[in-house]
Amino acid sequence: MTASVLFTLGTRGSPLALEQANEARRLLAEAQGWEIERIALQVIRTSGDRIQDRPLAEAGGKGLFTKEIDAALLAGAIDAAVHSAKDLPSLAPAGVAIAATLAREDVRDALVSVFADTIEGLPHGATFGAASPRRQAQALRLRPDLRPTLLRGNVETRLKKAEAGAVGATLLALAGLKRLGLSHRARAVLDLDRFLPAPGQGAIAITARSADARALQALEPISDAATAAALAAERAFLAELEGSCRTPIAGLARLEAGRLQLRGEVLRADGSERFDIAAESAPADAERLGREAGRDLAARLPAGVLVKGG
Repeated sequence: MTASVLFTLGTRGSPLALEQANEARRLLAEAQGWEIERIALQVIRTSGDRIQDRPLAEAGGKGLFTKEIDAALLAGAIDAAVHSAKDLPSLAPAGVAIAATLAREDVRDALVSVFADTIEGLPHGATFGAASPRRQAQALRLRPDLRPTLLRGNVETRLKKAEAGAVGATLLALAGLKRLGLSHRARAVLDLDRFLPAPGQGAIAITARSADARALQALEPISDAATAAALAAERAFLAELEGSCRTPIAGLARLEAGRLQLRGEVLRADGSERFDIAAESAPADAERLGREAGRDLAARLPAGVLVKGG
């Protein structure tokens, strides 16, 4: 007889999502002393996975990667869900909370190209494949002659297209490449001063029902405090700006010498202007830090920079 299931984790079905879910599963089993086979993984296909022919902003925004999983969670079909933190909408649905944040991987972006090992070295007018307005704007800021083109799909799909020369270059999160054992396929790792990541990049967030004390207690031991504080600041920064998937927004918080250091930026979609902010606080004030930084930056933005909704 197979052992009964003690806990069920929901996840998307991509190779990276499954790798992240298995990491969470292993940590949870170790923390609770459970046999790993008694933690089930339930794959849930999301709207974001089905839509590949257009930017997510045109189809409903970031929540397309989470709404079916949230529905399963709220219905009690799963006990918790494993997400790439940067895929989570800045405001969680009622009844859903982030219960744990795993220790963060490398936050940087990686360049994949057969033509150059820097953005500056790409041929004039080269295509730049991305689905992220942030990455497009940051690349265009360095090279206004680049031609952005939509590039969606899982990590391997995007790698193969870039390596086949179907696009001049693309950027991928180094964290995902590392988790999949593919970091050797990056042509270069990009500097944080010019390519600040998306809020939540490199972090794995586990959500649960906010009223489910059993799940919250089970997950608490695997949460990394430094990552949780950084993510709280970055998500508050994003929420305060009220930007959408159409607005290029970057944000990164890091714990340094006992202080939480936050950097954030908003760019025009064409990369022609960049607006940034830096602030710090005690880790316990992470949400306030993000809110105040977002509010201060928003007050300095010219009309039309932030695209609302979507």
